[in-house]
Amino acid sequence: MAQVDNEVKGKLVLITGASGGIGAAVARRLWSLGAHLALTYSSSPEKLQALEQELYEAFTNGQTAHGPALSLNRTTANPNPLPFSTHKCDLSSPADIQLLFTQLQDLHGQSGPDILISNAGYGRRIPSILDISLDEFDKMLNINLRSSFLLCKLSLPHMIQRNWGRIIFVSSIAAQGGGINGCHYAASKAGLQGLMKNLARKHAGQGITVNDVAPAMIGETGMIPDAKFVEGTPGDVKNIPVGRLGTTDEVGNVVEMLVKTGYMTGQSVLLSGGLM
Repeated sequence: MAQVDNEVKGKLVLITGASGGIGAAVARRLWSLGAHLALTYSSSPEKLQALEQELYEAFTNGQTAHGPALSLNRTTANPNPLPFSTHKCDLSSPADIQLLFTQLQDLHGQSGPDILISNAGYGRRIPSILDISLDEFDKMLNINLRSSFLLCKLSLPHMIQRNWGRIIFVSSIAAQGGGINGCHYAASKAGLQGLMKNLARKHAGQGITVNDVAPAMIGETGMIPDAKFVEGTPGDVKNIPVGRLGTTDEVGNVVEMLVKTGYMTGQSVLLSGGLM
């Protein structure tokens, strides 16, 4: 019979799009639980540097569950002695994704992550299908869907070998046809949920769970910086039953629950403030 194992401490977590609001919030949450981190970004290294400093200070202040044996010898030659790495990665490039996994082996000593948080996404708002070019459609699916397929394909061999793994996609209410973006965005997120359900069914017996969190109207992110940004749209705060935008920390709450609940798989958690 399978054993209960929901331990996060010491597990390697790969989080894509960690320079953004949701990715950074998830990184903080799992770091506090003692996880090791590999974080990707595409174009904002300064944000990752600031996050790295924040995580280092959290560790030195005793705010994480990491063991005391971790080194604190921060030097010019080794500015980050902690189990934490950052990686520039264009997720529309299969070659970049393959290189990322080579770097995981070199820096963390394992061929893939124990926990994959596929968070990075692209969300240019083009409401009408008449204005969506084929190139724009392909870019949307390559970043939002194909990259998750490739990340899973490269992550699963390590998880299967360990007989343990967690895969969490960051989807969207758009997967159900809602949201404020175009049909190409909705199609990419619906595809992500289909991928999730298929992998969950096929790998549940190997100790691997696959789920997604589907946020809607989360503030302080690249897509929705604040409530004013969505005034006059279907996502206007006046239309949200709870009367406010969601927070990135609330997304982090759901991700933590999914990571620490091995009995839950094949599920999409809608985090929408009551929007349906």
